[in-house]
Amino acid sequence: MGFLSKLFGKKEEEKAAAAPPVSVPQVAAEKSIPPEKVGLDGNFDESGLAKRVAKALDDANISDEVGLWVAQLGSVVVLKYNPDAADVLAQAKQVAMGVDGATEVQAEPNS
Repeated sequence: MGFLSKLFGKKEEEKAAAAPPVSVPQVAAEKSIPPEKVGLDGNFDESGLAKRVAKALDDANISDEVGLWVAQLGSVVVLKYNPDAADVLAQAKQVAMGVDGATEVQAEPNS
């Protein structure tokens, strides 16, 4: 199981596997969808950015066995983490910042 499935369910993982790669800037322009709301399949998704970040973490082979969660506030990616995720946090932040639509990444300890 990866981040996408763990955080958003098996259906989202299946959707990502079935959909061709999405060009977020192109889809956003063509469909008038804010880049942070473009989903895995190129349609509007309120949590589109968070889902695309979760998939990017999976693609980067970052272990989902650590306490790391992905959320979004508009175009800001929020990584909530437990102490056991400290070793992967810098890499996760770098991956998240590379996802189209992300303007900032905030890391917050899970309380």
